[in-house]
Amino acid sequence: MHNLITRLSILFLGVIFLTGCRQSSSRQVCLGEVCLRAQLADSAPKRQQGLMFRKSLPEKEGMLFVFDQEAPHAFWMKNMYIPLDIIWISQDKRIIDIKTNNPPCQGQCENIVPCGPARYVLEVSSGFVNRNAIKVGEQVRF
Repeated sequence: MHNLITRLSILFLGVIFLTGCRQSSSRQVCLGEVCLRAQLADSAPKRQQGLMFRKSLPEKEGMLFVFDQEAPHAFWMKNMYIPLDIIWISQDKRIIDIKTNNPPCQGQCENIVPCGPARYVLEVSSGFVNRNAIKVGEQVRF
């Protein structure tokens, strides 16, 4: 009986340890005084999937794309059902460009290109930027 309790205790502690060490798949992102929960797209497959096929995106949610290096990362709205605001963020976590109300594309999709290199890109529901007065140059925290 003592051996069983010891084994169960070790198993329980192992589960707690492994659960605590897992990296979260989402992160709080704050733009000025406005914060939201952003799902992380921090690998090539996650970045490729993005928000495709989503039927809705709540006001205080988004997706944060994390790239290995700064570059003018272009996006498109292929296989999207909802319009989005797209916010490009530099390595030092300042907003460098914003494109609002990007509609889902029908047929051939055009690239949505920022004005310069970014390390991070945040996609949020269309209208979020205007409703919250988000501006180029603002510091972003995450």
